[in-house]
This record gives sequence, C-alpha cells and structure tokens, in this order.
Amino acid sequence: MLTLRNITVWDTGETIDLVIPNTDEDRLFTESGAVTDGEFDATGLTVAPGFADPHVHFRDPGQTYKESMISGCRASASGGYTNVLIMPNTVPAMDGEPVAAGEAGAAEVLDAGYVTVIDYLQHYEAVHNVALPVQYDLCVCASKGRAGGEASDPNHWRDYLPDSNTVRAVAKDAYQLAHPVTAVSDDGAAVTPGILDQVLHNVQETGLYLIEHCEHHDTGAVNDGPVARELGVPGIPEDTELKIVARDIAQARDTGVHVHFQHVSTAISFDAIRAAKAEGLPVTCETAPHYIALCDEDLLRYGTLAKMNPPLRSAADRQATIAAIADGTVDMLATDHAPHTLAEKERGFLDAPNGIIGLECAYGVAHKVLVDGGYIDDKRLIELMSLAPQRLMGHAPTDVAGLLNTSAKCAVKRTLDVSHVEHPENVNLVILDTAQEWTVDPEAFHSAARNTPFGGWQVTGRPLATVIGSRLVFSRIH
Repeated sequence: MLTLRNITVWDTGETIDLVIPNTDEDRLFTESGAVTDGEFDATGLTVAPGFADPHVHFRDPGQTYKESMISGCRASASGGYTNVLIMPNTVPAMDGEPVAAGEAGAAEVLDAGYVTVIDYLQHYEAVHNVALPVQYDLCVCASKGRAGGEASDPNHWRDYLPDSNTVRAVAKDAYQLAHPVTAVSDDGAAVTPGILDQVLHNVQETGLYLIEHCEHHDTGAVNDGPVARELGVPGIPEDTELKIVARDIAQARDTGVHVHFQHVSTAISFDAIRAAKAEGLPVTCETAPHYIALCDEDLLRYGTLAKMNPPLRSAADRQATIAAIADGTVDMLATDHAPHTLAEKERGFLDAPNGIIGLECAYGVAHKVLVDGGYIDDKRLIELMSLAPQRLMGHAPTDVAGLLNTSAKCAVKRTLDVSHVEHPENVNLVILDTAQEWTVDPEAFHSAARNTPFGGWQVTGRPLATVIGSRLVFSRIH
C-alpha cells in the first residue's frame, strides 16, 4: 500500500491523502530506489487524471529493433501516460487485411496464430505472456497497405470496433474489448484525393473519426527558408500543410465527419482551424512539444535528430503555435512518438527518417516552455495532455474531485482510497511534481530508441507515478 500524504488535487487545489492499496505486480516497474509502499510526504505533488497520447508509433510488428510494444508501453507509463493510440504504419500496415506469408513482418503475426495485424496487437499480451503497463487503442489505415491507392475495406476491420460503433453484436474476448479500433488514418501521409470521399464515407458509416496527417509533399526535407538554403537541402513550403487542412475543413463542412488534424505546425493552418471552429465545424487539432520548443534554426544545432514531418517551422510559426495553444485553438498535445535507430538518423537530411521520440520528456518540455514561459497554467497543461486527448479517444478521464464526491474544498483533510470507489478499474492517475527540475537523459529512457534532440535539456515538471485501474504500474517516487 502506498499512501501519499498532503497531495494536491489538480483542478480544485484541495489537499488530500491518496491511498493506492495495490500494485499491479505483473505490470509494475520502477526506477532505482523508487517507493512502492509505505507512507510518503507528498506535499507539493499533484494528482491528476492520467495522460493520453492520441499519436504514437510502436514499430511492432515489423520493426521491433526500433521499438516494441513492451518498450513503447513502458515509455508511456514512465511519461505519465495511461492511454495511447497506436498509429497504423506497422509492418505490415494495420489495414485489417490478412497478411501474406513472406512479406515483411508477416512471420511475427502468422507465427502467433493470427492473420491480421489488428488481431495480433489486440492479443499481444496473450501472445507474449506479458502484461503491458498502459492501455491502448488501435488506429486502422485509411488505405490498403497505407499506400494511398485504394481505401481500406471496412468489412476487414468493422468487427474490431467498439461495440457501440457496430450494427451487429460480435463476440469479443477481453483483449479485443480492451484494445479496439477507434480511429482511421494514413498517418505519415495525408489521405490521397482519389480515395478521400470513400474514406470519409467509411468513417461516417462506422462512427469513427479521421486522424489526418495534414501535409503532403513529394520533395523536400526541412522547412523552406533560410535554414534550408544554409544546409543546402530542398525545402518544404508551409502551404503544403494548409492545403490539406483547407481541403479537409471543406469536407468536414460538407459531410459532418469529425476530422482531427495531427501535429499542426504553421500560423496559416492555425488561422484556418480557428476560423473553422468559429463556424462550428467538427474539427479538432493537436500539436507536439517539439513544435513549441524548437524551430528550424535548431536544425543547425541538432541536425537530423530534429528532422521530422511536418518539419520544424520558422521561429514565427513556433510563436504562432504557442499562441494557438494559449487561445484554445489547439485542443491537445500529442508526442508523435517515432522511434528510429541513431544509425538511421545519421544518414543525412535527405535520407534520414523523420521523427523523434517524446513520451518520456513531453510533460517536462511542455511545462518548461508553456507554464514556466507564462503562456498557460498547470491546470491548462493537464487539460491539453489528459482531458482533451482522453475524450477524443472516447475515454472518460478520471474525475479525482468527483471521486471525493465534491469539487469544493473542505476544512478537514479527506482521504481518497482508490480501491473504495464505485469502479476502481476505471481510475487512471498520474502523480506529478510540477516544480521538479531535471535533466533529460535519453540513455535513461525506457524506450528502446534514443532519437531525441532534447538530451541534456534542463526542464521542469515530471511524472512521478502512474496508476492504472487503481493499481500502481510505475513509480519514481523517492
């Protein structure tokens, strides 16, 4: 039993004692010297609903030398995340089609006794006899093979949807119920024009939402501008993002389909999204910590460790991104956690893959830039990293104050024992030290990857423990 004395509830400011009676022994992992039982003076710490990330890449199956489900889920819990949405650019792609023997990654699926990537990932814990310390949903490809040529067939993934999205009852086991398909995307590329209407029809018919990689370009490696010219690398104009944003806003207007824009990075795109929201259209958007902390000038310092897609934009776009967070245009923060090997990242700007990892330092980086920078407060950051993404993914964030039966402060300090609530299985929490100063050390990450430009950064704010289903699954409390 772990009792945290004098901890602060994130949204009400009430000081309580928090009791976490049980650890999840199968899922629990800790950092050296961490506390998992006994009493701990938590004065100055905060309890909040667990973080959610609607945009992660775990490279499993097919590229587990970069990241596996095990290492990716451990990175998630270490970062304070209790829920993540796994993107479909697995190998083979997560399109619901039966995999073919001999294609890359197929053996992992077939040897486990399954025929689709969806089934394999839903049953990953059973296949590998492991308990993963984060809850996860799956995102299915918008196109077959994520190749953009033909829309994926809903008949191949309809039975993997939550029961509330299906028109007929389908018997599901506990793993399928726990890890449903909840979104559609071709992340890594925008949905191609030739199949967009069909994809939107599929989304509308199944009650899901479209997660759109709002950018398309055939050439270029970094943001078009002075830095690209200094590096001698072809640039990517900022309107490559706006073209997709504007196109899909028009589709949301015509069809009523909910479109969620990923990793928005330019002022002109935020202006379009801001106007669409004012019109009442069903659009939401995310940005990532790296777009608020870095700009294309940082490529000169970090090289390909800061190469991503969309690329880091200008300093002015970085400020516009922060402003869009401050004024509410940005709904949430997502990491776009994209593991690669350092050898791959050393290939140079034209050949190195896009993406960085972010789960384990996202809160610290965002807190340093946004809260310490005076743009938002601690409460708003938790809304961006927990409440909004949880709701996008169809989950109810844990209402800590509600579990105490009131949101009002009380003259007598109260105790919340998370095992003594109506549905303890639904209690997902993160324990935060919002003031802790720490140094990002990629070598200490639980992720299998190290491709981040934030190594050595001094940041503030750190997740200290993660609770899933009222059970402790991770601790660095000392």
